[in-house]
Amino acid sequence: MKAAWLVRDKDFYKRLFLLALPMAGQSILTFSVGLTDNIMVGQLGDTALSGVYMANQWTALLQKFIQGFCTASLVIATQYWGRRDTESIKTISAMTAKFCLVTALIFFGLAFFFPRWVLGMYTNEEAVIEESMRYLRVVCFSYLFYCVTEVLISSLRCVETVGIGLYLSICTLIVNVCLNYVFIFGKLGMPRLGVAGAAVATLVARVIETGIMLYYVKVRDQKLRLKARDFFRHSRVLLKDYIRYGIPIFAGSAMWGINSTVQSAIIGRLGESAISAVSISNNLFEIISVAMYGVSSATGIIIGKTVGSGDYDLVKQYAKTLQLVFVGMGLGTSVLMYASHWLVPVLYPTVVGETLQITNQLIIVLSVMVLGTAYQVSCLTGIVRAGGCTHFVFVNDTIFIWCVLIPSGLLAAFVFDAPAWVVFACLKSDQILKCIVAAVKVNRFKWIKNITRDTEQTAS
Repeated sequence: MKAAWLVRDKDFYKRLFLLALPMAGQSILTFSVGLTDNIMVGQLGDTALSGVYMANQWTALLQKFIQGFCTASLVIATQYWGRRDTESIKTISAMTAKFCLVTALIFFGLAFFFPRWVLGMYTNEEAVIEESMRYLRVVCFSYLFYCVTEVLISSLRCVETVGIGLYLSICTLIVNVCLNYVFIFGKLGMPRLGVAGAAVATLVARVIETGIMLYYVKVRDQKLRLKARDFFRHSRVLLKDYIRYGIPIFAGSAMWGINSTVQSAIIGRLGESAISAVSISNNLFEIISVAMYGVSSATGIIIGKTVGSGDYDLVKQYAKTLQLVFVGMGLGTSVLMYASHWLVPVLYPTVVGETLQITNQLIIVLSVMVLGTAYQVSCLTGIVRAGGCTHFVFVNDTIFIWCVLIPSGLLAAFVFDAPAWVVFACLKSDQILKCIVAAVKVNRFKWIKNITRDTEQTAS
């Protein structure tokens, strides 16, 4: 049966919208926390801004690892939700929590006891390292709380409970902004802590986040009904499936974390102006592209659930329609990204001269790259990976990272001494190149694979 390009069922678009909206809202509020940190710390000067940005690269690496485990859980568990098998979902969530907690402890230990070594990976600017250390040694205490929150949110997303993430992010944003004002600038009788104040605000916000999530899971959730004892669950069969299908997803996310670390190390040696410009432009990009990532996440839930239900003809029809949605999202995001350069002087009044010039150049680069991002990321992670072909994205990303991005970035920066925007474009070039791979892979439909098992099997 040949799949039509447009789904005519209005419920499909309604479901896509209702899933994407809260996840996009959660993303925009989550990134807004980073943006407000960025803007408020930016009032302290380029060195403080660069210091927080570099410290957050270690935090971002941790987040990639945690998100890798959670995404692996989501891809596998969503297919079980297609069969309404909540017992298997609880077991998968328990295994995910254990992996995440161990990872968070390792990252905390390195950040707290060896901060100079950690930050030395990203930059050789001594003034930037000193500011970064003040931030990192405080914010690392938030890692365990972040881990618990992400595991709980991911578990609820498996059963299509996505609204709590939005409300949680609203609360976090309000707390973080208020406490940033108090601790960074020394208001309401508090001492002026500068970048360390931003770290304190983030830590308190993470603690409150975790408390809210624990309350929601214990008292309000009626689908999954997680209990404390559920996190001691284990299944050898599901562990094997998690390793087989989930490890490629985790490895792919971890690979992007390592890629970001290497890219930050390259950018970190181009000077304070380049570091500040990348920090600003990336924050704007994350805010503007949230709708795109919301649709991609919603796509993963819809595709995974439909594959788990066994209706493969409907999966193919959804995949074709969603590709058109992705292209439209890319065009709209590109226009918004380009227009954002007018916001820079408003949000960052102290950013002038070379830093402002580089920022505007990077925004133009991102305006082009986001066209590819909207299509290929959503196709490969939202459709192919959720459909059961979990290894392909990892292999594809690995090839592009180590054969295209890193070599071209290193050559541009240290051999040809290219301007910062050229180096940045080399490091983002895969966003366009992967579109060819995505279009071919998705429309062959060989990625559809049901990876669920019967409940009797998963109990062993």
